[in-house]
Amino acid sequence: MLIIPVKEGENIDRALKRFKRKFDKTGTMRQLRTRQQYTKPSVKRRAEVQKAQYIQGLRDQEEI
Repeated sequence: MLIIPVKEGENIDRALKRFKRKFDKTGTMRQLRTRQQYTKPSVKRRAEVQKAQYIQGLRDQEEI
C-alpha cells in the first residue's frame, strides 16, 4: 500500500502528482495487465528474440 504524507499547506494536486509518480514506479498496472492473460513460456521467449532482432536491426542501420 502506498502512503503519501501530505505536508502542511501543500497543494492537493501536487500530492496527487507525487502519488501517481510513485504508483507508476511500482509497476502495479503493468503487472496487472500482464496477468490478465496467460502467455506460454515459448511465446514469451519468441517475443523476446523478435524484440532483440528488431533492436539489433535498428542499431545496424544506425552504423551504416
